[in-house]
Amino acid sequence: MADLMWSAISSVGDAALTFPVAVACATWLTLSDRRLAWRWVMLLAAGSALVGATKILYFGCGIEIRPIDFRVISGHTALSTSVWTVTFALLYRSAGGNVMFGAATGLVIGALTAVARVLDNAHTPSEVVAGWLLGAAIALLFVHALKRSSARIVLSSVGACVLALIVGVAYGHHAPIQDMIEDYSPGVCAGLLDAIAMRP
Repeated sequence: MADLMWSAISSVGDAALTFPVAVACATWLTLSDRRLAWRWVMLLAAGSALVGATKILYFGCGIEIRPIDFRVISGHTALSTSVWTVTFALLYRSAGGNVMFGAATGLVIGALTAVARVLDNAHTPSEVVAGWLLGAAIALLFVHALKRSSARIVLSSVGACVLALIVGVAYGHHAPIQDMIEDYSPGVCAGLLDAIAMRP
């Protein structure tokens, strides 16, 4: 029973769910403040690129930090922390509540995802800590901008239904990103090493 519970929590951070929710948030923001929307997209893209880079370095080049048992940044943890923190901050803002209460809700969800990933034996403690810190940094940088913005964030009934539909449909599915990274990383690293070796 406990294993099923932690597996269910772990799914909250899967890219199959968090990326569609992140896109929904960006679309929602575009209707109110395009600068905020772009800030959110760029922050999430930068964080995702960093997670991807650590995975390519490990799966392709075998680079890891053994003293702290670190191989890759936990993508589930980083995505869960960043996406749900921003989502709940926007929900609280649209309802006239305190943005930071919404952000705190998302940070807790991210922390639970981190615990779930360790208990699922998917990551080590150092990897989920790195993921949580990265996700929190992404989210709080955005939330800081959101707090300073005078944009009126409004969630219509249609928007709420769309967000709920995305969660209902996407939850429990698994994005094949990890498999793709594992398949293509060796070739990427080999190409980089060849390019470096050919430099005069």
